[in-house]
Amino acid sequence: MSVSRTERLLNLLIALLNTRYGLRRSELREKVYHDTSGNDVAFGRMFERDKNDLRAMGFEVETLTDLGWSEDDPATTRYRIGKESSRLPDVQLGPEEWTVLLLASQLWERAALGTAAQSALRKLQASGRLAEVGLPAGVQPRIKPAGQAFDDIVAAMHARHPVTFTYLAGSTGKEEERSVEPWGLGSRFGQWYLMGYDRGRNAARHFRLSRFTSAVTTLSREQYVPPANFSIRAELDRLPELPLRTAVVDVRQGRLLALRSRAVEGGHHQAPGRPADGDERVVVEYRDPEVLAEELASYGPDALAVEPAELVGAVRRRLQAAARFSASPVPVYSFPDARARTARKGTSEDQLKRMLQLVPFLVHNQGLHIQDVARHFGVTRDELEADLRILICSGLPEGYPDDLLDIQWEDDHVFITQDLDLKKPVRFTVAEACALLTGLETLNGLPDLPGGGALESVTLKLLAAAGEEGLRAASIAGPQVAPADAATHATVRQAIGTGAQLRLTYLSPQRDAVTERDVDPLRLYSLDNTWYFEAWCHLVDGLRNFRLDRVQDVRPNGRAATVHGPPEGGVPAKLFTANDDDTTVTVQLTRQGRGLADDYYAERTAELPDGGLVAQLRFGNTAWLPMFVAQHGGSARILAPAGLADAARDWLAASLDRYAG
Repeated sequence: MSVSRTERLLNLLIALLNTRYGLRRSELREKVYHDTSGNDVAFGRMFERDKNDLRAMGFEVETLTDLGWSEDDPATTRYRIGKESSRLPDVQLGPEEWTVLLLASQLWERAALGTAAQSALRKLQASGRLAEVGLPAGVQPRIKPAGQAFDDIVAAMHARHPVTFTYLAGSTGKEEERSVEPWGLGSRFGQWYLMGYDRGRNAARHFRLSRFTSAVTTLSREQYVPPANFSIRAELDRLPELPLRTAVVDVRQGRLLALRSRAVEGGHHQAPGRPADGDERVVVEYRDPEVLAEELASYGPDALAVEPAELVGAVRRRLQAAARFSASPVPVYSFPDARARTARKGTSEDQLKRMLQLVPFLVHNQGLHIQDVARHFGVTRDELEADLRILICSGLPEGYPDDLLDIQWEDDHVFITQDLDLKKPVRFTVAEACALLTGLETLNGLPDLPGGGALESVTLKLLAAAGEEGLRAASIAGPQVAPADAATHATVRQAIGTGAQLRLTYLSPQRDAVTERDVDPLRLYSLDNTWYFEAWCHLVDGLRNFRLDRVQDVRPNGRAATVHGPPEGGVPAKLFTANDDDTTVTVQLTRQGRGLADDYYAERTAELPDGGLVAQLRFGNTAWLPMFVAQHGGSARILAPAGLADAARDWLAASLDRYAG
């Protein structure tokens, strides 16, 4: 991270904010950049990059000219930033509105919109004190974005750049290169869809992200203009659900209880051939062949798709891609040392964004302990002090001491006495407005949402504050988060609230068994509309996570839950709980699958030249790792331990042998 660049951007911002007449490029070059190189071309490029960076942070740089003169004449062109146009309007929220907003900000589990949501929340908190609110007991709904493709499309869409990708066409079953102007991204029927203008077909089209077979490439040199008043929700409402169809699958006897539980009568008598010895033929319903293919591929040799041919081909394609990737040469990689791992990754823009939130926060929260300030911004004390040292050296160009930011923290309590009119947070960026407003829209339908009309009122307030950026939130639509089994959800939630222990009958697909156990429920959380609850399981004497749709029966057993203290890890809840006897596994992930490192809470990662990752993950049950490799169809492979890598390759080979027959 270039500290000099951070200082330069901050001083440029302060100079442009504190001039009414505007500053000429020559004045900025001398007083802010201190550039005496004489290279006008290099300075011009640097200045344009810095203006673009400030615009990306929410500051619109105005260009002023003398009457009758062109903007091309640097001697008569001046620059400034309008203070009011760059500021976030005051947003006054009550406790119930803060509660709803906190739920919405925590929806995005990870990735770009998760970061944007937290940044937007800090801007709101910077303009006043956060009300003391309590979230609903044990409830944490979350949205799980569809891998790296989701992040790449959102970034391109906000910057209005076209994208290209390889797509498995549903009509032909062939992979095709697509060039698309992305208009909107939304979730429907359990799938994420991109909607936009297909340049190759000269028409609007929709694309399921589950059918992407390559990473997304952004055409950053090109721009497009989306249609006015486009709403992804309105488009998705017109999208017909895929028809319900049946598939014939041969299953090893006594295996795959989860798949068997969905079996329906009829249909298998029309399937070709007979099941092999030790197999039983079952019929299951499905809508999207790619979704079912992912599940069947994960079962490996325990399941054989028989028909339709489209499904058989999809399963085989996933297994072949996984086998090819697993047999490819091992890349050269190295993990950073422990000190490098703990260092916070950041850029000059990241640091400047944080400092611009820091100044108004300190103005409205004078005298906080420096550790509390660092904790609020998610940085270490050393990182915070580095920010403060830059701030106190920044101010008006060639100004007097009173023209510098004045901050003291010698006694470990931070005070600010000169803010240079940075006391209000900058307006929302498009990503920040989208993250919060889409989150609020997604909360519709969540059972027992607190505050009654708080959801509607806080949405209206944020729309008014976000302005034009808020209107562009219509380009993203989250999934429905209401639980499918409301009765089970209500039983678990009531037990969390009353401290009751539950008797649970549970189907575990990984162990392929149904067990009964007593559990102390701690919290409910979701990934899209799939709900889980975290509980202390007395059968294994440890923390476990249970999917609500795999609960066959749940009821209070008449005993009080044991007190285990607050759940570890804060928000969001982790889907996987680490234990001392876990196995550390090294996996290689393609650029398309690199989001799995976040999904499985990688302890260490190493970047690869092709955009992929090598990650170290911890697994309590390594027996299902071949399922993990096959499920992701060429996006993940096991590198170490060698025994697990060999087992995964053998398992994939056995799976493909069944289809070769």
